[in-house]
Amino acid sequence: MADGGLMVIDGDQLRDGDLRLPLPGATVTGARLVELAESEAAARLFGLSLPESLRSAALRRMAGGDDSFLTGEFGDAESIKKKLNEYLFTLADELKDDPLVVLVLDGSAIRIFLDDEDDFAMLAENLFTELDVDDKGKLSKDEIQNALVHMGVEMGVPPFPESSDLLKNILKKHGAEGGEQLGQAQFAQLLQAILQDLADALAKKNVTFIQNIKVFNGSKLKKVLADKDLFDNEIEGLFQDWIDYTSEGNKETLQGFFEAKGPKLGLPPSESNEAVLLFYEQIFSAINDVTGDLTRDSFQEVVKNILEKFVEQLEANPLFTDMESGGI
Repeated sequence: MADGGLMVIDGDQLRDGDLRLPLPGATVTGARLVELAESEAAARLFGLSLPESLRSAALRRMAGGDDSFLTGEFGDAESIKKKLNEYLFTLADELKDDPLVVLVLDGSAIRIFLDDEDDFAMLAENLFTELDVDDKGKLSKDEIQNALVHMGVEMGVPPFPESSDLLKNILKKHGAEGGEQLGQAQFAQLLQAILQDLADALAKKNVTFIQNIKVFNGSKLKKVLADKDLFDNEIEGLFQDWIDYTSEGNKETLQGFFEAKGPKLGLPPSESNEAVLLFYEQIFSAINDVTGDLTRDSFQEVVKNILEKFVEQLEANPLFTDMESGGI
């Protein structure tokens, strides 16, 4: 069970441990093998349904370019286990370069309010006041659902409609779908009972979903630096961009250049948020000043030094940006 809150899924969860699910005792097709592999991945990732792009990459690796893979048959336990691990390791590699940020709701956030009488009383009063738009001092029972919506994931309540079945079953159990009028004290009592059941349900079965957040951990950039041919190709393109960008180099122009071209290398856009902007300032305050024109060789040396600093810092302290606000 997860501890709740935001978690980064970077692939490590898929590399450790033996298979959790039993291997089939009979011959299976490639299509069935894929289903087993996806079930195994979900078992290790809190039931999370992974994006199609990751699943497709894993399938390509499992198939090895063989178009008949899905209809082929596998009857040997070792070959099945090998293919399952190939799938998991492929997902792990993909997630290392492009981690997912997920929110795990396990009931712990709700219990914080339930365990403190004063906090819960204030929460219930605020919700009642907000929903009592006509100031009648009464709310119908079915307004409890709106109260849960107002609480939202920030307070540990799963969103509609992703968890509509779970929430509807709990509401139905407590008769919170009718129009009976409730005073503030009755409303608080009903809300408390519903939240208690919801916290218990989430503790037994966490609700996990992907957040719209991009993680920059330096993994892609590290691969570029480790591959000489790839790095040389990147340098050629960057050097031409540098010539077009400025006729004379210094730390300020280098910083502006990297802020403009960095995202192509796997760096966060500087306009994403204040933390990213401060990150660029920190990197370039630590490099030696550069003056005058740069030759191709001197440019490569300077760029390599800067990129290594980026990798070092991002590995130690990954950056997070909202994918809707960072030009990603």
